[in-house]
Amino acid sequence: MPAVPPPPVLVHLDSPFINFRDFKFTEASAHGYRWIDIKRFRLPSEAPSDRALLAALIAHPQFRDTYDGSGVQDWPRHGGWWLDRITPDTYRAVDAAAASTAIRAWTDQHGPVPHALTERIQAQVHTPIATATSTYLLDPLPGDARHDWGGVHTDFHELVLIDRPSATLTLLVAADD
Repeated sequence: MPAVPPPPVLVHLDSPFINFRDFKFTEASAHGYRWIDIKRFRLPSEAPSDRALLAALIAHPQFRDTYDGSGVQDWPRHGGWWLDRITPDTYRAVDAAAASTAIRAWTDQHGPVPHALTERIQAQVHTPIATATSTYLLDPLPGDARHDWGGVHTDFHELVLIDRPSATLTLLVAADD
């Protein structure tokens, strides 16, 4: 039986965070306690298939984030789900238009957002979506994939952007508290 090669090594670059509460909305509650967490990684010099890169992302310690304020922990959880229930097959390839539409619908769900927030989301979310060579959306997972306190978010949208010319992989999570 041939040995399974280890997943490629992704190097975590940075984690910009867009907190809607940092922007002035016309109504105090319009921000909806929403935020976008962005984790960027450098691809290995000989980046393998998208599927292998998704596996490398899932195996990366930065992926172990429940997005509840605890930060990255050494536990078997990601977002609201048990880590072992997320595989490369739980991601679906989507085009840039579908990815941007999903983010815009989520962003605008409580009405208009401040212009400064729209500009920041354009620069840090929509522009990388437009330049990605591959875009993946985490599909809904079955109910039994939710971990013991995984229902903390009302909305949770996850995209993975692979940009081979810039040698980056970006994990975008758009959610609420």
